[in-house]
Amino acid sequence: MTASMKPHRLTFAFQLTVTLLACAFLMVPAGASILAGFTANYFRGVSSGLTLKWIGEVLALYSDTIALSIAIALGTLGVTLLIGVPAAWALARRPSRLTRLVEEVVTLPVAIPGLALALALILAYGGIRDFRMSPLFILTGHVLYTLPFMLRAVMAVLAAVDVRTLEEGAASLGASPLQRFFQVVVPNARGGILAGALMVVTLSIGEFNLTWMLHTPLTKTLPVGLADSYASMRLEIASAYTLVFFVMIVPLLVALQLFGRTVQGAAK
Repeated sequence: MTASMKPHRLTFAFQLTVTLLACAFLMVPAGASILAGFTANYFRGVSSGLTLKWIGEVLALYSDTIALSIAIALGTLGVTLLIGVPAAWALARRPSRLTRLVEEVVTLPVAIPGLALALALILAYGGIRDFRMSPLFILTGHVLYTLPFMLRAVMAVLAAVDVRTLEEGAASLGASPLQRFFQVVVPNARGGILAGALMVVTLSIGEFNLTWMLHTPLTKTLPVGLADSYASMRLEIASAYTLVFFVMIVPLLVALQLFGRTVQGAAK
């Protein structure tokens, strides 16, 4: 081993040690919470035995919140696709100061705290009782919160492929605006649409602050139910609920990461 290689290996060992310690610091609490969801009695530890009883309790008590979260996430995805993709197309095809101003206005909800956005919705539409008491009220908040992520993802892809030139070529061949949108724009924006869709679903399922302000006792979503379980149920049930949440959200996060790497690799 040369003298120059030894400091390099020491640096690598130090970096690896720090990384492993940081990972352990982050993962140990999550692991302890998950283990508590399988433990018959948390205060007695693993020696009390392992059980799936608490998972069953969660599914019996909170299955409606899980189903509602999935329904709202899918509804949010549908609305953001219907609004976000055409809007991104319109903004990307004619870039100007006005379109940049519109883009900034549309993305403004990202900079506003969820509680403030929820309060604004309550002040504006809270007087409409049927709307206020329905899941559509939460869906509206989720659309406002997640639409910028869909818009930015699609716009980034359309800007990279120069959609305006592609459209002009299709128009010269006689394609109508509708044909250009579905046969030229959508296929070329597919990467951005898929990335935006994963982000929208992930954010919608995990969103708490906005949803906590907008929900009613009959419209609890998964994160609100999770907070409720921590406040009013046994620790084992709350931990089992955390496990259910992880099972739903972690695959989406992993898919988002893998898809992001695939898109970056294709771009390179």
